[in-house]
Amino acid sequence: MTEATPVIRLRKNEERRLKAGHLWIYANEIDTRQTPLKELPAGAACVVEDSRGKPLGRALLSPHSLIAARVYSRDVKQELSRSFFKKRIEQALVLRETLFSDPCYRLIYGEADGLPGLVVDRFNDVLVVQTGSGAMEAHLDVIVSALDAVLSPSHIIAKNEAAAREIEGMDRYTKALKGELLDNVSLTENGAHFTAPLAEGQKTGWFYDHRAARQKVAPLAKGARVLDVFSYCGGWGVQAALAGAESVTCVDASEAAIEYVHRNAELNGVGDKVGSIQGDAFAAMKQLIADGEKYDLVILDPPAFVKRKKDFKNGLAGYHAINELAMRLVKPGGYLVSASCSMHMPASRLLDVIHSSARHIDRSIQIIGYEGQGPDHPVHPAIAETAYLKSWICRVNFSY
Repeated sequence: MTEATPVIRLRKNEERRLKAGHLWIYANEIDTRQTPLKELPAGAACVVEDSRGKPLGRALLSPHSLIAARVYSRDVKQELSRSFFKKRIEQALVLRETLFSDPCYRLIYGEADGLPGLVVDRFNDVLVVQTGSGAMEAHLDVIVSALDAVLSPSHIIAKNEAAAREIEGMDRYTKALKGELLDNVSLTENGAHFTAPLAEGQKTGWFYDHRAARQKVAPLAKGARVLDVFSYCGGWGVQAALAGAESVTCVDASEAAIEYVHRNAELNGVGDKVGSIQGDAFAAMKQLIADGEKYDLVILDPPAFVKRKKDFKNGLAGYHAINELAMRLVKPGGYLVSASCSMHMPASRLLDVIHSSARHIDRSIQIIGYEGQGPDHPVHPAIAETAYLKSWICRVNFSY
């Protein structure tokens, strides 16, 4: 620890969450009279002290954000060196290599891997990096150097397009940090092969988080007529076709995503089974209902309807509407998979939505399964926000 290391001091009793294992420090928890937060350099490592001046650890500063600092080490002398990042990356890699035979997974999942504000997805020999805080952005060069030292990939690409970056005054961009910028990436998931858009794709290009749920649902797809709503590039739909579905219809608003659905279906030899509807999901489902369509399995994997706590009421209405539409499209005795990636939507509330949607149209449901995010998205036990994904697997019947 050097003389120039910034220090933040917490208000009285605000250290309790940190001592319980949490890593986030909110701006209103800091004693700004003792340590003026806004005067501290964004992206710098700082020492965190309790109200009596006792050191609690080291954190990364984001002084203009609601989450003003994120603890990365309980060792107050731990610098953000290349060796530090290298060690944390190696620890994360051991877990993934234990879990997966193919080098396709989320390699770094922020706080849960001891690197708050950093996400890295691996697509074979390509790494896609997202820095979700000004602090990690400030250390991007050393992160890339550490990733290169551990894995020596052919490409390292920064995909930093999230709107939330603007809150911290960060630019949105996609660029190559090693190798050239790629249009797409290749990956394997549950034995299926996919190509995903990189430059024009969502997030890092792919959503590995539903891997376990997609595998769990596979037996329900055998011989089924399947509707995959908010399909993106066909992660659910193509795997359903491979599992033996009679037919699959993928629905997505993006023309580019639908093109990748068909590309991936052909890649896996199920092009004749997979059709598509490009357009708004709500409108498409209403039209399918009007046309009298029914499916053995309907999969709902919408974007986050509740991005902020203040959006909860409107988001809840959205989940009710989409689940009721889906329920109308399921044959009696068929199945519904209803997912949410909104961290502000608890699994119990989503289940309430599914149940009430069923009751509203005189249906009953049996819960036959539940799945969260895959193990390459490990949950930090003290940070509920790291457990954001939930999928309820239901059998739909007429009311008893």
